[in-house]
Amino acid sequence: MWYKNIWGDDYYLELQRHKATVARANHETYPLQQEVNAKLIEFSRELGIKLVCTNDSHFTNEDDAEAHERLICVSTGKKMDDESLMMYSKQEWFKTTAEMNEVFADVPEALQNTNEVLDKCELYSIDHKPILPDFPLPDGFNDENEYLRYLVYEGAKRRWPELDDEHRERIDFELETIKNMGFPGYFLIVQDYINAAPALGCSVGPGRGSAAGSAVAYCLGITNIDPIKYDLLFERFLNPDRISLPDIDVDFDDDGRAKVLQYVTEKYGAEKVAHIITYGTMAAKSAIKDVARVQGLSIPESERLAKMIPSKPNDMPDEKPGKKYKITIKNCIKCFPELAAELNNTDPKVADTVRLAAKLEGNVRNTGVHACGVIIGRDDITDWVPVSTAYDSDGTKMIVTQYEGSVIETTGLIKMDFLGLKTLSIIKDAVENIKATRGIDVDIEAIPIDDPKTYQLYCEGRTTGTFQFESPGMQKYLIELHPSTFEDLIAMNALYRPGPMDYIPQFIRRKHGDDPIVYDIPCMEKYLKDTYGITVYQEQVMLLSRQLAGFSRGQSDTLRKAMGKKQIDKMNHLEALFYEGGEKNGYDRKELNKIWEDWKKFASYAFNKSHATCYSWVAYQTAYLKANYPSEYMAAVLSRNLNDVAKLSKFMDECKAMGISVLGPDINESFKTFSANKKGDIRFGLAGIKGLGGNAVDTIIEEREKGGAFTNVHDFVERVNLTACNRKAVEALALSGAFDCFGDIQREAFFEKNNRDETYSDILVRYGQQYQLDKASQANSLFGDLGDSFTAKPPIPKAERWPDIERLSRERELVGMYLSAHPLDKYFLEIKFGCNATLREMKEMKENNSMVIDKELTFGGIVVDYNERPSKKGGNYGIIKIEDYDDSFELALFDKNFIDYRNYGITGMAIVVRARYIRSRYNPEKILFEILSIQQLETLHGKAINNLRINLEARNLSTVQFIKSQLSEKCDEKCDLIVRVSDSENNRFVDMRSRHKIPISRKFIEALDEMEVSYNVNV
Repeated sequence: MWYKNIWGDDYYLELQRHKATVARANHETYPLQQEVNAKLIEFSRELGIKLVCTNDSHFTNEDDAEAHERLICVSTGKKMDDESLMMYSKQEWFKTTAEMNEVFADVPEALQNTNEVLDKCELYSIDHKPILPDFPLPDGFNDENEYLRYLVYEGAKRRWPELDDEHRERIDFELETIKNMGFPGYFLIVQDYINAAPALGCSVGPGRGSAAGSAVAYCLGITNIDPIKYDLLFERFLNPDRISLPDIDVDFDDDGRAKVLQYVTEKYGAEKVAHIITYGTMAAKSAIKDVARVQGLSIPESERLAKMIPSKPNDMPDEKPGKKYKITIKNCIKCFPELAAELNNTDPKVADTVRLAAKLEGNVRNTGVHACGVIIGRDDITDWVPVSTAYDSDGTKMIVTQYEGSVIETTGLIKMDFLGLKTLSIIKDAVENIKATRGIDVDIEAIPIDDPKTYQLYCEGRTTGTFQFESPGMQKYLIELHPSTFEDLIAMNALYRPGPMDYIPQFIRRKHGDDPIVYDIPCMEKYLKDTYGITVYQEQVMLLSRQLAGFSRGQSDTLRKAMGKKQIDKMNHLEALFYEGGEKNGYDRKELNKIWEDWKKFASYAFNKSHATCYSWVAYQTAYLKANYPSEYMAAVLSRNLNDVAKLSKFMDECKAMGISVLGPDINESFKTFSANKKGDIRFGLAGIKGLGGNAVDTIIEEREKGGAFTNVHDFVERVNLTACNRKAVEALALSGAFDCFGDIQREAFFEKNNRDETYSDILVRYGQQYQLDKASQANSLFGDLGDSFTAKPPIPKAERWPDIERLSRERELVGMYLSAHPLDKYFLEIKFGCNATLREMKEMKENNSMVIDKELTFGGIVVDYNERPSKKGGNYGIIKIEDYDDSFELALFDKNFIDYRNYGITGMAIVVRARYIRSRYNPEKILFEILSIQQLETLHGKAINNLRINLEARNLSTVQFIKSQLSEKCDEKCDLIVRVSDSENNRFVDMRSRHKIPISRKFIEALDEMEVSYNVNV
């Protein structure tokens, strides 16, 4: 009765009836409910408390029960055959009125009272106008608008020493718009944490998105690109004709971003700052894999089903012209017969996996934290939205909203994006490298925009490792374009996307004068000159609509948005206004119609010039550093990609192409990360050596800077803190080659044992500890110097050199890659000329389902791993993982192959494989991988090249001298040499054969490639 007295007529007794009707369900709940319901009905009649009936709802329809059961398994990590699996009655669907009437027919008043509860419910909207945080104003200011104006004009004096009417008019217009919209506080908050960032050691990007069109943002230091100079528009950012929240996304370097967030949290209070939750949903492939796991399907079977789902949207067929089907299981069943056939698979587990995964796809699988979105509130966040907690990558607990980003702004809370941009970290590292190696302070924001070396780099397409311009396709167009101005780079950044990419050839032809530059109306040259008469940017459409038809600022932005989103009704209305305004300004309707039709075609592709300009400036900064300080820049690139082996390999190849050697770690040259030395080579960083902790790295660098370079290993252990740099650390340094610079000690020596079974590294560290104790004791002696009382230096033992493969394998374990050499170097010619496929090609063939049937493929590599696993048929099967210079590939050994070839699964063994793809004799749709043979690569050594033919033009015989210089080189492999001298004008040639076989090496072949000399092998 206490509850009844508190809640009065709003207190009800709830009845539930979940009677299980299938065998696999919870049958225990219903009898208990019946027992409780009888008592509740009794209480209702005795105490006058109303009854209400409900049904637990966990899924929508009755036939969703099986899918729900699998979802429970996924979320709890169980399998369907797990006896501890939480079971439901399978009555928990959203029942209809008729179904509820049937279940509770004996208590009609409970059904009626359900409607009564509904009538009492009050509709509540979470929508709210923007709730801006209070920005603390300094003394002398009482109004945010007044303080914003002051800061803007102070900034304007720095940006434009000579303020003219154009600048003042632009600033005043923007300030008035911001004031009318009520957003001065927003700009004050953003400028505050951006301007605080440098003092926190954090780099800030020049801006991104449409915010770069704001002169106010430029004057405040929020952006760093002059919007007036580059025709960037404020109304692209804030439309004066409609109020919409400003959205200023800010890039910070990866390391400093957390410091800025901490600054904001401390300034506004931890209770007023929150991150935003994200909900991860089950995508097509993951839904299949999740359901397959709970069903108990084998991993190969799960992978087989998942591979029937395309990985890329472009791999889906067209739903209608210009629009692809979305990647969903239901669409894939509709489009791909092989997946549809799995619904009738004779194995019910397989059929159920596909059917139920299709039902579960799109369900929330997990929660996460938005990568960059942060809420800053006026009040405690809990006053406005529900929150939960999550943990950052460093273990810090943080508040997280329970509304996701798409909803949060409707509540009025302001979302600000703090983005981490790795490129800013690379630039920051490169500038620090330049200071360390050359003593030069580079102000990256003040570099010349017309640097010849930088444009030469772009013209030659040498942009690997730079921002935004490094793809092969972009490099091809840069070589054709020969960019000569920053505006060329902005245009290429905007054009290199699906759709507008088709206009790039025309853009290039117009730049070089191969096509005429035509303007439909002469006055259009003002805004189209930089893009050679082609409309590339949204801002150009906006500016031209004002110039030609007198559109207002707001109308021009509405036009931009309508064209971009193909809003037909708005476009029709604006088209009429365009003709009306254009004719009023004296332009011919036919000309106006042509311009409008051109805009309709391209405006949906047109890009935001503000964003393209900002990111082109960041790209230019990276290209400038690469062109002028190549070693320091590439060291920074390598450091920031240390955990991505594929990218690291690509960038190391680029270093090689640039003539920069990437050397292993060196105790006297290496810093924490990759760094450039005085010779222009790059050294591997000490922090990248596994087993060498951060404290050890710090103490080594600190001692080296204090006492100079180490002279030998004895000097090293005499000086470093051996508590931080212990025996394991010394051994890690030795195995990685960091002590190779000393010359008097081999890596193997550190592991030589004496007659007491002590390794030399043990003895060396113990010596260092005793030396340091003696030195400290002498320093503290009452009588000062007592002479040489130090322990004798332990002599370096002689040790037998390990085989190269063992040396390199140990090095790879420590640094994650082969640095001093590659175990396949000995077999370079066999891999290059004795194989017809690389491992990357093999992998791409398999992943893209583009296998060539019945073609014999030969490929080689070094064995890096071998595993044996239980087979479904009984017994075992093996997996050999091999690597070459660029990639890895796995060979599965089944049945006879397992018996014949398992002995090749020895780590470090170099092997060559002959194989082919064939169709199954039982199912032609099924493609099998057939291994024909596996041999050691050693069997091909010296047999890959029988003869080499070098092709020379008669007018260019300078290469002959180079060939002669190679004849004296000593190497194991030799072949016949043919020099074909051609006279292409007369279509004649002559072959000259060498009397003796010439030595042929990797260096020789790579030199021919580098000099672009034409040659053929085994002709």
